[in-house]
Amino acid sequence: MAETTEDGNKPPKRGLQNRHVQLIAIGGTIGTGLFMGAGNSIHYAGPIILLVYLIVGLFMFVMMRAIGELLYADPKQHTFITFITRYVGNRAGFFARWSYWLTVVFMGMAELTAVAKYVQYWFPGLPSWLIQIGMLIILTCVNLVAVALYGETEFWFSMIKIIAILALIATGIILALTGFKTPVGDVSFSNVFHHFSFFPNGFGNFINAFQMVMFAFVGMEFIGMTVAETDNPREVLPKAINQIPWRILFFYLGALFIIMTIYPWQKIPADQSPFVMVFELVGIKWAAALVNFVVLTSAASALNSVLFSASRNFYALSFQSKARFLQPFRKMSKTQLPINAVLFTSLMVAFSAVISVIPEITNAFSFVTSASTDLFLMIYVLTLIAYMNYRKSNDYMQDGFLVIAPKTLVPLAIIFFAFVFITLFFNPDSRIPAIGSTIWLVVFGLISWWQPKKAIK
Repeated sequence: MAETTEDGNKPPKRGLQNRHVQLIAIGGTIGTGLFMGAGNSIHYAGPIILLVYLIVGLFMFVMMRAIGELLYADPKQHTFITFITRYVGNRAGFFARWSYWLTVVFMGMAELTAVAKYVQYWFPGLPSWLIQIGMLIILTCVNLVAVALYGETEFWFSMIKIIAILALIATGIILALTGFKTPVGDVSFSNVFHHFSFFPNGFGNFINAFQMVMFAFVGMEFIGMTVAETDNPREVLPKAINQIPWRILFFYLGALFIIMTIYPWQKIPADQSPFVMVFELVGIKWAAALVNFVVLTSAASALNSVLFSASRNFYALSFQSKARFLQPFRKMSKTQLPINAVLFTSLMVAFSAVISVIPEITNAFSFVTSASTDLFLMIYVLTLIAYMNYRKSNDYMQDGFLVIAPKTLVPLAIIFFAFVFITLFFNPDSRIPAIGSTIWLVVFGLISWWQPKKAIK
């Protein structure tokens, strides 16, 4: 019997292997924020940034375990947003479905803009819009050929990021053990704790560090949807999600610790990539070009994941809504891929190329993309509420992939995400986007409230 979801649609073909998922899961927890933004976060928070990453990583892990338990209980679903409709209600589901899809699309537009910027490092004469269209066509084709090709592409994108971080960590350890001297001082593990202070730049900057780190983790939930594309999701899902804490500890905390080992944290500039500084120290003159290549693949990887995730969500939307204009997006290709959903999602992301040639609305674009990132926090909260309601339902699977200490950690995670959102209003750089996302919450929340209380079958 053919597999179907609760909406009656035939899900996309499962074509990812375990090795794809494991590497994608690692790469999914590593973003350009680490390569380009680590210096900024260390500059403002100092060594305590390690604790901030631990705290944020803990609550993101709780959310991922909640998503994992839901998908494990019902592996037919290819997006966790479905569970918000099922366990919170159609109105909340309507808000989450459309908000999440639009948020991910805006995220893709931001990544596509970044891709153009990185390519122009080598080819400054190429127009941004041309680079964006070219990259979008390539990755759209990747998403249309087969799920396995998407997995293979992400596998190598992730491999590049992992090798870069391993090279940084290995370089730092060697420099520390050999007593290497730099223009700013000796390389030593003691640099991390020298003149240690919990709030070296004030309590306000410590609080702001949470939002900087939080945004570095946004998109981690793509791992759950990737696992849903495997032939044996119940076997792969626990492995992929349970390894997240170790990846965070090793890759994020390991990289940050080594950076502060090489450079005294008080002297790390906020506006320069620590990766560039470290590789230049060991004599790699083309360090800037190397890091530019890494962040280019990182942005391309994020864009690839956006096309994959957003198209699956839009495909699900076409079944969850009875609107006639959405019916064509139910179409599947011969290789069982949601072809029209992928093409429409790519078309929406392509508006980034249009925006790039209209300088007058550059600030507006930054505003929209920043505000959409804030919406992730709202969706995370709705996901955790859905999880708590699932535990009270008849669907609860007592022998499933269970969250650890759910009665304590899940409510704490909800409080934490709400806390991060509130802090956005106290930072001048994030205040306007926070206001914008709040307006979206109120306006689209009212529109969602006008929807039927129960989904129309």
